[in-house]
Amino acid sequence: MRPIMKPIVTAAVLALGGLSLSACATKGYVDEQIEMVNTRITAVDAKASDAIARADAANAAAQAAAADARNANQRLDQLTTRVDTMEQQATARRPRN
Repeated sequence: MRPIMKPIVTAAVLALGGLSLSACATKGYVDEQIEMVNTRITAVDAKASDAIARADAANAAAQAAAADARNANQRLDQLTTRVDTMEQQATARRPRN
């Protein structure tokens, strides 16, 4: 090997060795990163579960309100029939004077 090539080859080997070692992640680093991601996922999951529970409660309240409205409409229909009957009877009677 020429004297000029020896330092170049040595530098190249050192550079490649350093680059290959720097790309390796330690188990601790990986565990730390996974823990951070898991913490974020848990927080999002808790928020999603809370939103689902609130939506279910709102749905139950809406269904109860709809049932109350149906009952009120039925009662109104019954009263309308009664009022109509009373009005017809009142117009059918002759005045007392």
